[in-house]
This record gives sequence, structure tokens and C-alpha cells, in this order.
Amino acid sequence: MFTNDVREARQEEIKMEGVEPNALWALVQYAYTGRLELKEDNIECLLSTACLLQLSQVVEACCKFLMKQLHPSNCLGIRSFADAQGCTDLHKVAHNYTMENFMEVIRNQEFLLLPATEIAKLLASDDMNIPNEETILNALLTWVRHDLEQRRKDLRATSIEKYELRTNMWTPVANMNGRRLQFGVAVLDDKLYVVGGRDGLKTLNTVECYNPRTKTWSVMPPMSTHRHGLGVAVLEGPMYAVGGHDGWSYLNTVERWDPQARQWNFVASMSTPRSTVGVAILNGKYVKATSVFYLIILM
Repeated sequence: MFTNDVREARQEEIKMEGVEPNALWALVQYAYTGRLELKEDNIECLLSTACLLQLSQVVEACCKFLMKQLHPSNCLGIRSFADAQGCTDLHKVAHNYTMENFMEVIRNQEFLLLPATEIAKLLASDDMNIPNEETILNALLTWVRHDLEQRRKDLRATSIEKYELRTNMWTPVANMNGRRLQFGVAVLDDKLYVVGGRDGLKTLNTVECYNPRTKTWSVMPPMSTHRHGLGVAVLEGPMYAVGGHDGWSYLNTVERWDPQARQWNFVASMSTPRSTVGVAILNGKYVKATSVFYLIILM
């Protein structure tokens, strides 16, 4: 800000919005003395101001201080703060701490005060150290009961939107029978298949099929394995469900849906387990990737 060819570098006075005066003064003193006192009551102000001023050594010292302060009662707040400041190392450490100590984290006030969007992302993680998936259900119910009237509205179903290439617009089409996230999706015989995923509480093996002509849903035979974060693609007739996570471990198994026999069968497994995997067809073979675009929009 002060040395580059920008407007502020030529001004005698600069107005800095959103900067805590005591933090700025402490950093000015640090520039002259090389000393800076880090305390619990000033650490966040110092870190945000140091990030603004690009004082990398101070940022690193503040992040290390916060890493040592991690506790089930504050790790979610530190995780969110690190994300807002762009402190990737601190965010990673705070996230891993949250996942490892999830059973203690959900007993604290920070968890109960999380917004719905953050709850959804947190409970969708595959890395939680929990004894079973019922823990996720109980954690969600505890969060909902904390503000029942408001949060009941956040438990909405999943809907489908259709994209019109000609008009460059999305329009609502229909609602699925149940809520899903981290599912796989593919088109087979002009019908939309929604495969596996999570309902926010547990991993699913169920399959739904939407017929755009009749505008109706059909429940199809389930997969043999519960999967979320799977990839789905159609190859020369059959549909393949690739990898994912079963709620306990990452998967390398692959199942094939035979539309004539209307059943799922296992085929050769991948050499490496993969979750949140994308699958595409290239020259008559399916290719694994790391992400997937959904036709279904979570509302």
C-alpha cells in the first residue's frame, strides 16, 4: 500500500477503514522495536490488521498462537476467522482439530450458533471422528432445537432446476421425494437418475429416476453399497456408480446398473479409493476426475 505505485503511496494521510486503533499502534511499535505482545484479547485484531498490512512474520506468529489456543469451545470460531483472513495453514489445522474432536465440539455454544449453510458443510464432511452416523443426526437435532422456529425453515427439500440453453435461464422443474446432497446424477434413456448421496443424516444407496415427459419420479432398485460423493456416468448403455464414501471409509468399488435387467452388479474396482469424484466419458471409456457439475440445485 505504501511502497507500490498506488494512490496511497503518494498521500500524506491515509484513512484505513475497519482497523482497530490499538492493533495498528501495536504494529507501528513493532516496526520500530521488533517486539509485539500477543494475548487472547488482542490476537484477532492483530492478525486481521497484519493481514491487511501484509506483515507476513506477524501473521505467521499470530497463526501459531491461535493454533496453540485451539479448544473444542473455540475451534469453529478460529476456523471461520482463518477462512475470512485467508490464513490457509491456520484454517487447515483448525478444521482438522474440529474433525478430530467433533464429539466435544458439538457440546459447545459455537456449534449451536452456526448458520445453516455452515452446519450443512460441516456435517457433510467425511473426516469427522465419530462412533457412528447417528451422531450426525443427534448433532443436527440439537442444533435445530436451539432455535426451533427459525431452523425448521432451513430443513428444506431438494428441487430440480432445468437449464434452457436458448434462453440462458434456469427454471424450476420438480421436487425429489427426499432431501439429498453429495449425490451422483446422470441421464439414461432421456430420464434423469439421482444416485446415492446423503440426506443430511446418513449415507444412502437409494436411486430415484425422473421422467421429464410425465413429470414423475420413480424409485429404482438400490445399489449394493451406500455411497455419497460418488461419480456417475453412462457408458454404452449401462450406468456406472464410481467410488465415493460409505460413511466409514473411502471407496474404490464400482457398480454397474443394467437398464435391461434392472439390477446393479459390481465390476472391477479402481486401484485407488476416491470420494467427491467426477466421472466423464472419453472415447468410449470413463475417466475419473476430482469434481462434478450437478444438474440438480440444492435449494
